[in-house]
Amino acid sequence: MQPQIQVFEVSMHIDELLALTTNTAAQSEILWQSSHPGLPGNWGQGRTAFGGITAGLIYHALAQVVSSDRSIRAYHVNFVGPVSFDTPFELVVEELRTGRNMSQYLGKLVQNNRVCVCVQACFGVGRKSKIHVDKLPEHNMALPKKAKFIPQIPKVTPNFFRHFELAIEQGQIPFSWSKHSHYHGWMRFKQAPATFTPTHLVTMIDCWPPAIIQQLKLPAPVSTVSWDIEFVQPLEVTGENPWFGYQVDTKLAVDGYAHTEATIWDDKQRVVALSRQTIAVFD
Repeated sequence: MQPQIQVFEVSMHIDELLALTTNTAAQSEILWQSSHPGLPGNWGQGRTAFGGITAGLIYHALAQVVSSDRSIRAYHVNFVGPVSFDTPFELVVEELRTGRNMSQYLGKLVQNNRVCVCVQACFGVGRKSKIHVDKLPEHNMALPKKAKFIPQIPKVTPNFFRHFELAIEQGQIPFSWSKHSHYHGWMRFKQAPATFTPTHLVTMIDCWPPAIIQQLKLPAPVSTVSWDIEFVQPLEVTGENPWFGYQVDTKLAVDGYAHTEATIWDDKQRVVALSRQTIAVFD
């Protein structure tokens, strides 16, 4: 009788995935490209790779090209098609225009000669201005001491979720037939990154389940169509693995599409990003 061999999937940390990306090489004066051997299934979300990690990898490629005096201001993501697991892909960066104050770039994840994820990113320098308005929202959520239990249900809880911790203050778990269409709470990586960068923030923001799916009674496919992130203040992260506050509300859900708006705070209660998503629900 032959001994049974058990195969365990390696759970790669985000920093390990970033390290697998080749250096971004210039193809022309305005075009750069890097490659990646592929994402493991434990970074999956159904039949495709987790959107946060694909958007984060494109940002990682962009950060190697953009001038260091320019900070990310706006990040618009379109999820065009599924990203297959364990399949190589290319990260392509194109400079659309660079002026005195702002730079516009196009980033793409290309797999099997097809564009799977497309990003338009705006980077800009800080400038002196006489105009100052601050109406950013505040929150009164206390920092959590630990994550709150969220059940790992086979074929329901996405595989990528093992890399994050959530502490939900308001809202229910997905597919709980809840009346809520919002979430309030905290998020962080389960294992701390070596250095927390905008790449990690982009990846982490998308770890929350779409707020609307807690209203469903049974599991159903849900897909993010487009995602806009506005970075309103530079990151000033303290601690090795800080919590980030998160509040999202569904503004409209009709005809199988939901539109959500979210605010993200650092652990100093500074708003660092605003996030908007268009979500398709196939119930």
